[in-house]
Amino acid sequence: MVSRLLVAAFALSACAPGVVDSATVDKARALATEVDGNRVFADIEALAALHGKDTRVDCAGLNTKADTWCNLTNTASRTFVADRLRSLGMTPELDTIDTHPATTNVFAELRGTSKPDEVILVGAHFDAFFMGADDNSSGVSVMLEVARLLANRPLARTVRFVGFDHEEIGLVGSTRHVKSQAKPKASLVFDCVGFADDAPGSQGSLPGFPTPSAGNFLAAIANDVSRPQVEQVLQTEGGKSGIPVLAIIAPGLGAGPLSGNLMRSDHAPFWLAGESAVFFTDTANFRNKNYHTRQDTPETLSRPFLTGAAKAAVMSVVAWGDAP
Repeated sequence: MVSRLLVAAFALSACAPGVVDSATVDKARALATEVDGNRVFADIEALAALHGKDTRVDCAGLNTKADTWCNLTNTASRTFVADRLRSLGMTPELDTIDTHPATTNVFAELRGTSKPDEVILVGAHFDAFFMGADDNSSGVSVMLEVARLLANRPLARTVRFVGFDHEEIGLVGSTRHVKSQAKPKASLVFDCVGFADDAPGSQGSLPGFPTPSAGNFLAAIANDVSRPQVEQVLQTEGGKSGIPVLAIIAPGLGAGPLSGNLMRSDHAPFWLAGESAVFFTDTANFRNKNYHTRQDTPETLSRPFLTGAAKAAVMSVVAWGDAP
């Protein structure tokens, strides 16, 4: 098992040509040049400020680490996501389930031009501890930049943008979405995509999966089901995002004993349901010492890395949305 994991982690960096046609690749790369890194960073600053002053959720019974768990917020950030999607011409919907505390996802769709019944999901969780700049204002802001760039340029397939609630207390929102909504053709989930460090030794090793020493790469994490989609990601990105993109593949559904660290975000419910999902991350606490602390603030993040992550995201969604 271990040897298979080690091989899978790097095999795709030089994978055989994918299945995305050249016209779609060209379109994806052209649109990625329009990513506005300053806008992405400004959204992170706005979201972090909202988390900093928002009403905390009722943390009774959630966890004994009160300093962390009693500083979880989600209301203002949810409104921010809904308002932005609405401003882009979409009609956001709220999906609430009766949990403690209550969980409310927000989502909206850009209808496809020729294959509207096939859905590409783009998602990020908007709940956060403290100011939550990297975790996960960075992911939300990248999602919203993809939405901005596609708003007036619909793809062949429908694109569904989802703000997941309560990822931090057990993937509650994404689990609900998988159970209640139509199965997407492919999903792209962002969680912690803004922290980078070029220094050797800055990247912690994911147990069972070899990683470079410097924490300056974007991890594109997939399982066997979503391996074709991550191959399309690498083929289309082709070094055009400006940052290294490394594919890491968990065997099977991804739920094996050595791949637990690859299951810690909102892509996991899709994997467990046998659905395709690719997870973009800077690897969170394996790189970022500010993870789940008061120090997770906008000034600790890398604008160039964020811009590269957004470019890789745009290219991925266009590849999946327009490829035959």
